[in-house]
Amino acid sequence: MQCIDCHNRPTHTFESASQGLDEALILGDVPAGLPFIKKKGVELLTANYKSSGEAAEKLSSSLVSFYRQDYAGLFAKRSQDVEQAARALLAIYNRNVFPELKVTWGTYLNNLGHTEFPGCFRCHDGSHVNTGGESITQDCSSCHELLATDDASPEILRTLGLEERIAKPQKQ
Repeated sequence: MQCIDCHNRPTHTFESASQGLDEALILGDVPAGLPFIKKKGVELLTANYKSSGEAAEKLSSSLVSFYRQDYAGLFAKRSQDVEQAARALLAIYNRNVFPELKVTWGTYLNNLGHTEFPGCFRCHDGSHVNTGGESITQDCSSCHELLATDDASPEILRTLGLEERIAKPQKQ
């Protein structure tokens, strides 16, 4: 086995429902001010839909129904935000779950990083050793160049065009 076996990905990355929703909240695709949007969103994303068509129909309508019934006043004022959130949830679902192919949450683990799956620590765990008895290092900087870890407003966010997109939801 070589490093390239894990560290080269010829396909897209699969998110967890929670990670996908977190990103959508950070980027403002899902309005963060909706009460219980994370809890309800993950619940709807991880529900068992028999097909992509069923998910498209039920996921969106279930979110709208939740806010219409449990938060009628808020829904009357922010129905567009709820509709935007429903579209974003469906987009998260559609890039990660393919019921017709039997691909659902967790079918293909995303071992990049180390938040929900073993990630780096599958191999960088101190127990993988070479013939000389040396283990793979656990020093993150041996593989990663950590950028702007102490900067409040890092230049890299401006360079990548993400600064304004991240700042916008934080102001809400």
